[in-house]
Amino acid sequence: MTTSKIQQTIAHIRELQLHMLEAQRFRGYSGAARAISGTVALIVALVLGSPDFPARPSSHLIGWGIAVLLAAAFNYGAVLHWFLYDEEVGRDPRRLSPTLEVMPALFVGGIFTICLVRAEAYDFLFGTWMCLFGIANLASRRVLPKWVWPLGWFYIACGTMCLLIPTPFMSPWTMGFVFFAGELAGGIILSSDRPRLRRASPLARPAAAPEPASARDNEN
Repeated sequence: MTTSKIQQTIAHIRELQLHMLEAQRFRGYSGAARAISGTVALIVALVLGSPDFPARPSSHLIGWGIAVLLAAAFNYGAVLHWFLYDEEVGRDPRRLSPTLEVMPALFVGGIFTICLVRAEAYDFLFGTWMCLFGIANLASRRVLPKWVWPLGWFYIACGTMCLLIPTPFMSPWTMGFVFFAGELAGGIILSSDRPRLRRASPLARPAAAPEPASARDNEN
């Protein structure tokens, strides 16, 4: 087997690997939506931390509830747009299955929130939210870029610290900064993934020049 044929075989193997990776990758989440969600968390923290904002747990719960609703609207709005208008998706409901992987963690987060609020254990809310959101990121690690895995552990580590050293619920800065940093990083990870795959794909490279006929005659 000639060197050129070996190179072609290697290129084909790489192409198959990239096609398999591309087939498994979920493209519905938006990097911009995640970054905006993190910015919303920081803005909400700034508002809640203002001296003029009511210093009541119920008021802070409403503030963080608004942040969650806005983040859900941005992220799942991006998923809906992708589902409806991406030609490769073809409005196939099966392509939405990765969005269901995060639902158990989010559901448990909602149950824990209700229980902690009823027990008036507000200082454990931030840590609980961070840990469960980290688990939600880990649940999607097989269909999202590999850097989502350490991002999930970042949230879990921050949440663990907040649970072991309870952060006052009326002090929103830890929550705001953690989610701002985490979602900004998540947005960068998602946004940079597609260009990286295109650069790595053999299909994006110029085709190799055909082997001269004289060289093939010499081989024969």
